[in-house]
Amino acid sequence: MKRFKFAIRGNDYDVEVRDIEDNVAEVEVNGTVYQVDIKLDKPIIKTPKLVRSITTPNNNPGQKTNVPTASTTMSIKSPLPGTILEIKRRVGDTVKVGDTILIMEAMKMENDIKADIDGVISAIKVNVNDSVLEGDVLVEIGGN
Repeated sequence: MKRFKFAIRGNDYDVEVRDIEDNVAEVEVNGTVYQVDIKLDKPIIKTPKLVRSITTPNNNPGQKTNVPTASTTMSIKSPLPGTILEIKRRVGDTVKVGDTILIMEAMKMENDIKADIDGVISAIKVNVNDSVLEGDVLVEIGGN
């Protein structure tokens, strides 16, 4: 297949890669044939992971919008695409309007994501370092 010449600490080596099958290569070094295991490192993916929420269709055709009531759950959505830097609250924490729930970076600025209603955090849909898109659900808050 391919021939190489190496000099290691003053010794010359003629190396020929004869065959590669799966992770095993047949290599001839100065006339001696060896079976060599090839170890491949997994590539590091630098692209951030996108988090998309699953939405359910509104099955009530008479209802035009979801109006929050005391017993419903309200979602806080991402206002911009960005990255979650810090989560300041946990599931089960009680929050009031204006309390900071998490901090996200968008357009090179840190933005506080605050509670829109009083209630108890029922779900946090993101983790630190997650990338989110505009409109992705970040947190769900159940009313009191």
